[in-house]
Amino acid sequence: MRQAEVTFMIEELVKELALRLMGDRGMTMKQALDTIYNSETYTKLLDESIGLYSQSTAYVYSILETEILTGKLG
Repeated sequence: MRQAEVTFMIEELVKELALRLMGDRGMTMKQALDTIYNSETYTKLLDESIGLYSQSTAYVYSILETEILTGKLG
């Protein structure tokens, strides 16, 4: 997969995650994006060898939620 495609997939996931955080947790867009960009989940999204960027939004959101609730990845 080309780098541009991976980048697009990550950006789309971040957008969807932010929308879910805003809806589920009442965060502002800035809060949601700060939460995502400062998370270990986001670090894992950027690691192409893991391939998390190719998973569903629901799956990645569940990982992010676990991290938010526990302070660490599940």
